[in-house]
Amino acid sequence: MALPQGPLSHRYRGEHPVRTLLYLFRPDRGRVALAVAVFFCKHAPVWLLPLITANIVDVVVRHRPVSVLWWNSAVLLVILLLNLPLHLLYVHWMHGSIRRMGTRLRSALCHRMQQLSIGYHSRVSAGVLQAKVIRDVEGIENASQQTADNGLAAIATLSGGLVVIGLQTPAFLPVFLVIVPAAAVLVVRLRERLRSQNESFRLEVERLSSRVGEMTTLIPITRAHGLERTALRRVDRTLGRVLDAGLRLDLLNGRFGSLAWILLNAIGVGCLAGSALVAYYGWLDVTPGAVVMLSAYFSGLTGSVTTLLTLTPQLGKGLESVRSVGEVLQAPDLEENSGKAEVAQVSGRIEFRGVGHTYPGGEEPSVSGFDLTVRPGETIALVGGSGAGKSTVLNLLIGFLRPTGGSILLDGTDMEQLDLRSYRKFLSVVPQESILFEGSIRENVTYGLKDVPEETVRAALRDANALEFIDRLPQGLDTVVGERGARLSGGQKQRLAIARALIRDPRVLILDEATSALDSRSEALVQQALARLVEGRTVFVVAHRLSTIRNADRIVVMDRGRIAEVGPHAELLRSGGAYAGLQAAQLA
Repeated sequence: MALPQGPLSHRYRGEHPVRTLLYLFRPDRGRVALAVAVFFCKHAPVWLLPLITANIVDVVVRHRPVSVLWWNSAVLLVILLLNLPLHLLYVHWMHGSIRRMGTRLRSALCHRMQQLSIGYHSRVSAGVLQAKVIRDVEGIENASQQTADNGLAAIATLSGGLVVIGLQTPAFLPVFLVIVPAAAVLVVRLRERLRSQNESFRLEVERLSSRVGEMTTLIPITRAHGLERTALRRVDRTLGRVLDAGLRLDLLNGRFGSLAWILLNAIGVGCLAGSALVAYYGWLDVTPGAVVMLSAYFSGLTGSVTTLLTLTPQLGKGLESVRSVGEVLQAPDLEENSGKAEVAQVSGRIEFRGVGHTYPGGEEPSVSGFDLTVRPGETIALVGGSGAGKSTVLNLLIGFLRPTGGSILLDGTDMEQLDLRSYRKFLSVVPQESILFEGSIRENVTYGLKDVPEETVRAALRDANALEFIDRLPQGLDTVVGERGARLSGGQKQRLAIARALIRDPRVLILDEATSALDSRSEALVQQALARLVEGRTVFVVAHRLSTIRNADRIVVMDRGRIAEVGPHAELLRSGGAYAGLQAAQLA
């Protein structure tokens, strides 16, 4: 089933979170309105029961016609029987709207993450973004559901009860409008006194969690040095503090819970006694049934006001999640491609003209005055120490970063004028650590491609030296590689990455430390595969081991963001410059 798309896929209203929350429900506002109406109907037994009870009491006490008893009982029974279908309708409309809102919001977040620049993703961790998509949206869903269910129940009971009191015993309406909120506020204030103790207990539990995690991490050292008793004493002290805090919290909960219960029931007794005295002395025309009704409504209405007051923290958490999600949806750091020229073909000529780049907040440029013209089919190796600017140059070439100075030309056209998404269809990257998803080998190699013939897949795997291990697997191409390729070795994953690049037949190829993490045998197999991969393509290679790039057409030696020297391997060695120094250091 296609995901429901809403306006949030394209824009976000960064206003007050309450308005944003209403905006999120705009596509389902008709269903929400129907759900509210159905809820008030299905909830009728709760606020009608005291009235029907009063009528039945009056039938008994005042000997009214027994038909009143049957009529009231029948009305209540019909409403009770209607509760099931009405409740199912409410769940279908209200909960369905909340679920669809959450799905639209998650889809909008994923869309936005694909549009945000790599610079943004380098600053914000993947774990934070994942928490926003999963936990924050879940928080919005939970807050919406609890507010809808509990809030509507409280409002229905409150409004229904006050209407009945206003119609049946209007003289008592002002009394209820004062006493009920006052009682609810007192109960809530008593509960708030527990907040600090709850927080203290939570902190002690967090310390215990940290202590247990520390203990398990240190078990090898603890056992090696015979320090088991020391480790257990540290944990036992924390356990003791958790026990003391828990006992204090339980006593406080019991004390305040009892006080709140006594207070609420004392006011209820006062309400019952007051209405009974009014009826007894005939100060007002109040029937015995009305006395019972008023007493029942007092507890019900007080509970409703209390519920509304205690919903505030839950709603606050949901609104905070809305703000958290908004940080992504309104992040300005986007890769702008709309309206730019699409790339239909690439020959592979790339020119760097005085290219410079300074990261946001950086004092020194990471790349400065970078001038280089690369011919189609040429292999360029980038070498230099850590922080020399090699990765920045690759990210500029991919388009993950934009030059803050100078320009990069692709086949004579400034890349600032190009739709980089279309350009990247002609580009492949083989990183230091191959990134695989939890799927089959076939799915990983053909990722993003449709209807690729099996012989094409096998040819790419053969050229990548991968068939030699795939054919030994029980399920061959359909073998599931596990999360991030956990069931494969580093060399096997890297050969799959090369096959993924080969099957796309790229015109521009980037190899970023593609063999640095491999053992000698795996490196030899990967180097053979890379030799097939680079044929006829414009290639940029970053390698730590200089032995792997000696056959490059030109080697660019970088130092502090600038080009120190350029030339073939043999020429640079003869010149005795920076490259020769790097070579000597590695051989040493």
